[in-house]
Amino acid sequence: MTHVLRMGAVAYAPKVVTIWEGFKAWFDERGLAFDYILYSNYERQVEAQFAGEIDLAWNSPLAWERARRIAAARGVKVEAIAMRDTDCDLSSVLVVRKNAGIDTLAALQGKTIGFGAVDSPQATLIPKDHLRQAGMIAGRDYTDRLFDVLGGKHGDHIGGERDAALALMAGEIDAAWMIDGNHQAFANEGTLPAGETRILERTGLFDHCNFTTSPNAPEAIITQFCELLLSMRWDDPVVRPLLELEGLREWRTGRTSGYALLERAVDDEQFYDQQGNILASNYRY
Repeated sequence: MTHVLRMGAVAYAPKVVTIWEGFKAWFDERGLAFDYILYSNYERQVEAQFAGEIDLAWNSPLAWERARRIAAARGVKVEAIAMRDTDCDLSSVLVVRKNAGIDTLAALQGKTIGFGAVDSPQATLIPKDHLRQAGMIAGRDYTDRLFDVLGGKHGDHIGGERDAALALMAGEIDAAWMIDGNHQAFANEGTLPAGETRILERTGLFDHCNFTTSPNAPEAIITQFCELLLSMRWDDPVVRPLLELEGLREWRTGRTSGYALLERAVDDEQFYDQQGNILASNYRY
């Protein structure tokens, strides 16, 4: 009997069904028996990987970090086998109002800084660690205000960051963190009006999502999946609409070198322990 490759994905938006139905049909036409299972949150998806429910997961960077920790603690192997071109070398920015008189991080001492969801790598965890490395700790040096929406989605949505941007312009907070791509989008749509804000700080570079194998995933079918995935081309009229929905132009071989900032942030902000257990007391999913 043919083994069906079961992939997990998180339903962070309705388009997820369209994307994976399209990919399923495309894989099927090329001889790969493929199906997907949708989860409401990444924590459940990662746990499903270790329960043997799925062979592969389309994971957020935070979900990858949890899977890596669980695997290391249990003495099993998971791998990041593929990612989007748009998952590589990203950064987050700290935005202030242009005329607020905030020219340095020191000027934010005692002020309120806005973040995204509590589980957002790009709008909360990495930014908080960036501030920590500069000697600024939440609750001691500044007040942190989380715009905590869609728990368990690991910031795979624009909501919390947009809410923070709106609060910044309303004068409710003094600065706001957001991933650079969202900063550009907010400027284009007018959420951050032209000429009224500026970037105060920028994080180091980090990577985003990847396809993570589950322990004991069948190697042959994983190899077939990778070969087909990497063969997708932007100029293919069938594939291109799916790639556009998923936000990429090409798939790339996975790498893990871009997760160092998040690994440190998860430790410093005490989100997971070394065994992948959830430590964050204010996390609901």
